[in-house]
Amino acid sequence: MTTNTATVTPTGAVAQLGRVAVVAHRRKSLGGGLDELREALADAGVGNLLWYEVSKSRKAPKKVRKALKKRAGLLFVWGGDGMVQRCADTLAGSDMPMAILPAGTANLFAANLGIPEDLAEAVRIGLHGRRRRLDLGRLNGEHFAVMAGAGFDGDLIRDADRDLKGRFGRLAYVWAGLRHVRGELVRTRIRVDGVTWFDGEASCVLFGNVGTITGGIPAFDDARPDDGCLEVGVSTARGAIDWARTLGRMAAGRSTDSPFVRIIRGRRVKVRFDAPRRYELDGGARTRAQKLNVRSVPGALTVCCPETGPVSA
Repeated sequence: MTTNTATVTPTGAVAQLGRVAVVAHRRKSLGGGLDELREALADAGVGNLLWYEVSKSRKAPKKVRKALKKRAGLLFVWGGDGMVQRCADTLAGSDMPMAILPAGTANLFAANLGIPEDLAEAVRIGLHGRRRRLDLGRLNGEHFAVMAGAGFDGDLIRDADRDLKGRFGRLAYVWAGLRHVRGELVRTRIRVDGVTWFDGEASCVLFGNVGTITGGIPAFDDARPDDGCLEVGVSTARGAIDWARTLGRMAAGRSTDSPFVRIIRGRRVKVRFDAPRRYELDGGARTRAQKLNVRSVPGALTVCCPETGPVSA
């Protein structure tokens, strides 16, 4: 851990922030890198800076807790969706605003909120943008910002490697999925807000807090991170032909047109599989589980957003 001791005197709105903290994944890049970020914050008048760097996103929560303990008034998170998820999980329920610096391979939460992959503008939004109380999802005790799921999507995320994603974007996920289709369906029971909604064989269950999910696929047209609900989707696709149709329509933004997809909105969801399935949160694989307890957590996180954009009222 290092701490910036810049002597610039903060003025105006920046002075009201008090201490500003940065938690950065040092292996991620954006613009001119972390050196440019330091300069940008100093030029903006940030003079009381807490600076933490980590080599892996799972080490970020410890640094976030330090920033909370030191009563920082703002937290900049440098990294991708995995880094944002770890920090959001720690900040959930607190009053500390989070500013996203989208430096990762996947920056879906930032993109859904209209935060660009431009360092100077992302810093400006963090310091002067609109503070919004946004929802998070919570799956088996851990928060997520973009989506969570179990089944087919875990393999899809794992197999769409960095080089493939860089060259082909959302089509990389379609390609990776088709390469590794196993056609495995598992008996799945889903209760939404206390009512049985699905009981049958399924290959994938998804929970969306925003509309655009893994690979930039617009899966949930009506999703908003400020409506107190989650979108719940289940797929019954089996084999390469079914998945080609399903992923193709999802990539084209027509998820509900697929005969293998059902979508509903709810606040509390319980899922039970006949056999354990691996689940993921915001692109990060977790363990296998036979039960999933999922719920929306309204207004769980304050995020620095553009003055106008997708979540504006």
